[in-house]
Amino acid sequence: MPELPSVDELFKLSTSNGKVETVVKIPLKEISNFPNHPFKIRDDEEMELMVESIKNGGIRQPVIVRRKEDGSYEMISGHRRKHASELAGIKEIPAIVKEMSDDEATIFMVDSNIQREKILPSEKAFAYKMKLDAIKNQGKRNDLTSAQLVQKLDNKTAREKIGEEFGESRETIRRYIRLTELDENILNLVDEGKIAFSPAVEISYLSKDEQNVLLECMKQYQATPSQSQAIYLKKLSQEGNLTTDKIEEVMEQEKPNQIPKYNINYTRFEKFLPRDVVTPKEVEDFLFNCVEEHYNRQKARQMAR
Repeated sequence: MPELPSVDELFKLSTSNGKVETVVKIPLKEISNFPNHPFKIRDDEEMELMVESIKNGGIRQPVIVRRKEDGSYEMISGHRRKHASELAGIKEIPAIVKEMSDDEATIFMVDSNIQREKILPSEKAFAYKMKLDAIKNQGKRNDLTSAQLVQKLDNKTAREKIGEEFGESRETIRRYIRLTELDENILNLVDEGKIAFSPAVEISYLSKDEQNVLLECMKQYQATPSQSQAIYLKKLSQEGNLTTDKIEEVMEQEKPNQIPKYNINYTRFEKFLPRDVVTPKEVEDFLFNCVEEHYNRQKARQMAR
């Protein structure tokens, strides 16, 4: 079997301007993550496969980094490969060092990660916001003296530019960016699919205090706002009329996404209850402990087979 080419041979490439980019080996400890990197690194099955691949064949695609003022490096593209290498016990990683400004690095980082197969709503939201801010910053450069050029880099056109690149409308880009205004715990519910995208956008207009109250009510009533309810909450908030009582009034309404509540006829269990178990809460706790104990015994029997 012929010997495979080395990483250096594979990735010592010429760029579009004819410049040769050389792969170098950099110790992992010298590479820091990109500030506020919006893409989550998950220790899932896909990560396990990447770790095994690195153990068996090494890193086949070099990461992209830039040099920091202190001589260390900052990761631009390759955070998952870096994490997998750490799990695999690798000390060095092949990298291409690029010279980039902060805005250029941000745009490159977003563009190289956004095309992943699985992207969470929160990842899109913060990635779009970071790229939008970077494009706007580029539009404020002192060397841009043409009013027409500045206009092309204004807020609206920047959203259009991002939308065209990623196959989204300008309005969709705006709505995703609104998610960055959500409380972290509510945003997690969006990522988990427990709150739909459209209601989440409306909720983002609530103040942080109002969102905290809403979150507690969602836990209490085991439900999330529907689209119409979220719009109503936003309207009350903007009018200055959104109170805790109003939020509770909305959330206690039954809706399709509400977790069903079970009514138990406790009299059926009276002959099994100890004499000191009297209140509904004590009965509930007693029944739960019985079910849990039965479940654990069943599980132990299955494992012993």
